[in-house]
Amino acid sequence: MTDHSEVDKVSGTSTTGHEWDGIKELNTPLPRWWVWTFYATIIWSIGYWIVYPAWPLISSHTTGFFNYSTRADVAVELANLEKIRGEKMVKLAATPLVDIPKDPALLALARASGKAAFGDNCAPCHGTGGTGSKGYPNLNDDEWIWGGKLDQIEKTIQFGARSGHANAHEGAMLAFGKEGVLKAAEIATVANYVRSLAGLSTAAGFDAAAGKKIFADNCASCHGDAGKGNPEMGAPNLTDKIWLFGSDEATLVDTITNGRAGVMPAWVGRLDPATIKALAVYVHSLGGGQ
Repeated sequence: MTDHSEVDKVSGTSTTGHEWDGIKELNTPLPRWWVWTFYATIIWSIGYWIVYPAWPLISSHTTGFFNYSTRADVAVELANLEKIRGEKMVKLAATPLVDIPKDPALLALARASGKAAFGDNCAPCHGTGGTGSKGYPNLNDDEWIWGGKLDQIEKTIQFGARSGHANAHEGAMLAFGKEGVLKAAEIATVANYVRSLAGLSTAAGFDAAAGKKIFADNCASCHGDAGKGNPEMGAPNLTDKIWLFGSDEATLVDTITNGRAGVMPAWVGRLDPATIKALAVYVHSLGGGQ
């Protein structure tokens, strides 16, 4: 067999005789220590396959000589934790909601469990810290559409709003423009009047008296004569500068024209009573609870 190897003129290293598109391969084998280390890892892997669970079977896997599994250890630890937590959660479920804040141990448990449950179930809409976003209430402020007392928060979590549950909150903002109740000019006027209730600027030439009359005829029955809202009907306070969808004129016109009817799911039956209690306590403790 003809040897085509030669010494590379640039590096001074012998070549293997292999060449591709004018590029010659230098004969620079791996260091001996690296090769032996590589062989050692192969031997180690074979030993690992024998000692620990490694190979999948048709319906399970090899258990290994040690019959050890970190998954099994985690399962045991979780079971022990659930047993400890379960006993405390039973006590939490049996304690009246108003009495939980009176017991420091139960209060700490409710907040910790509620925070975990909030992250798993509520954060996608209300945000990790409950700060909300457009269309999703901020749970840190003191504006509560359906009331911010412990029992009111618990009821909202249990049955939701417009969720289809028989006990859900059902109030909704009417579509005054879409239903032909108010004309476009009237909607713009009352939108500016609502802005004035919160101390916001109004459009040039705004007729306050006309806006007040339109509000009294169409909005006061839910939001109150002064626009302070009514939690029993889910009607927000329009004077506190806290807005679920926005306070600019265009957004208010859209709200009055097309209405609002956001949905909150009912968690009863999906979460156990103790977890719902814990959630109510946690949400109440975020800063805006009444």
